[in-house]
Amino acid sequence: MLRRTMLVGGMSAAAFAARAQSTPDPAVSELAPGGTLRAAINYGNAVLAQRDGAGKLSGVSVDIAHELGRRLGVPVELVPFEAAGKVSAAASRGAWDVAFLAVDPERAKEISFSNPYVVIEGAYLVRSASPLQTVASVDGEGTRVAVARGSAYDLFLSRALQHASLERATSTPDAADLFLTQHLDVLAGVRQALEQTALANPGLRLIPGRFMEIKQAMGVPAGRNAGASYVAAFVEDIKRSGFAAATLAKKGQTDAAVAPSE
Repeated sequence: MLRRTMLVGGMSAAAFAARAQSTPDPAVSELAPGGTLRAAINYGNAVLAQRDGAGKLSGVSVDIAHELGRRLGVPVELVPFEAAGKVSAAASRGAWDVAFLAVDPERAKEISFSNPYVVIEGAYLVRSASPLQTVASVDGEGTRVAVARGSAYDLFLSRALQHASLERATSTPDAADLFLTQHLDVLAGVRQALEQTALANPGLRLIPGRFMEIKQAMGVPAGRNAGASYVAAFVEDIKRSGFAAATLAKKGQTDAAVAPSE
């Protein structure tokens, strides 16, 4: 039994792809119940996905979704969402079959998560003249923090902040607009997105450090146990084989790190 476990744990990408040719029917039927794998893509997280002016989706999540479809032997339909909260809210409506989201206990009530495949940072953006200098200093009475509703950092900060208040917008760009137009004290978000906001708006700076480590995983609607097991094994394989690292490098997301293999 130990020998068999070791062999499975060391399965190469080629072996995993070969096994996909005989993927158990329950996994295929749960991940592609209509014959197509519908992958929810949150383009509000600029580290993992982007949407151009013509509506075309690209990025790390897109490449991983297509790889999963290839191994399952089914076509892939990309289902766009502008915010992570909208992805998780659609889990019980049958709008998608697999998604790319940060792991959170609240989301796990309706979504079966794999282990993380990528780790990114949650950070704070303030105006250059702001007296706030450290991550800890943000949690003060009267401090107003702009966030995207339902995002991983909204869920985390809702539990972590004891004194500061959260001002919620429908998406990451809307949260940035709220921060700027309503003269809020802090904008919370993914570091890379905040860096872009700072570049486009002189007079802003990032507070050093991070307030959370955002563990990005793949998720399947709760109750699809065979599909969730297959996706969990798939995630471990793309980490071990180097596929996840190569995809991050190809997309220029060098600040994000591949999560440790389990």
